[in-house]
Amino acid sequence: MGQEIDGPTAVRQDVARYSLRSSLLVPASAERAFAVFTGALTDWWVPEYTWSGPAELVELGVEPHAGGMLYEIGPHGFRADWGRVLTWDPPRRLVFVWQIGPDRVPVPDPARASEVEVLFLPEGPEWTRVEVEHRHFDRHGAAAEGYREALTAGWHELLTRYLSCVLHPHDS
Repeated sequence: MGQEIDGPTAVRQDVARYSLRSSLLVPASAERAFAVFTGALTDWWVPEYTWSGPAELVELGVEPHAGGMLYEIGPHGFRADWGRVLTWDPPRRLVFVWQIGPDRVPVPDPARASEVEVLFLPEGPEWTRVEVEHRHFDRHGAAAEGYREALTAGWHELLTRYLSCVLHPHDS
């Protein structure tokens, strides 16, 4: 099972029952690919995928260390944490808990949340393969399958926007 989208920087997605994988080749060093992924979330994340929404979103961020939070800041300084960094290994690897449930409600217990691993694999001095695995959807309970399907499309859109941000950092 897989889908490949045509183009020089194709996104490849493989879907397993409780996980999904996306792969993207970006024209950047691993250092730059990692820096854009973790340091420019506000520029490439789909604002409709936030609690604040496009009109109210102020910032998306990652605290750069194991145990750090993935968060959004919205109107009036409102902060919502939506993940926790498990592994911070720049420029090679990022692993975090995805603490957003299928109903878009926060999931405080990491044992009931899915997990995202992002690898930054150099393919020459100016190319990096970015591999995203979003796994353990079974932890989300009965809605796991539908949630995995929705996020398969969601990660495709996110990675397309991420690529655009790598290519045109000031146009995003």
